[in-house]
Amino acid sequence: MKKIILMSALLMASSTVLAQVAGGFEGPRVGAAITVQQALKKADDTHVILQGHIVNSLGDEKYTFKDATGEVIVEIDNEDWHGLKVTPEDTVEIAGDVDKEMFKQTKIDVDSISIK
Repeated sequence: MKKIILMSALLMASSTVLAQVAGGFEGPRVGAAITVQQALKKADDTHVILQGHIVNSLGDEKYTFKDATGEVIVEIDNEDWHGLKVTPEDTVEIAGDVDKEMFKQTKIDVDSISIK
């Protein structure tokens, strides 16, 4: 019984240490956020990171994303929300690829979204 209690205590202590160590880098990174205006000038399939607000839903997994420089349509697949609830007041960071199609408005195909 003493061995079980000791093992449990060791497991709890080691998982606490692992949780503290399992963090990650916090600081400047390559691929920092750019503006909507800059993203719209990028080539098709260019990976971009944007910060701003989702201001409304257009249906069919499409939304209007806005920052201080302009607006762009973003496509966020239902599974990419991962249960996140976002309002127009929330500042979000989206990462995705520029999607340019002939005769259609440029949009961003979002891979990930987080609240900032």
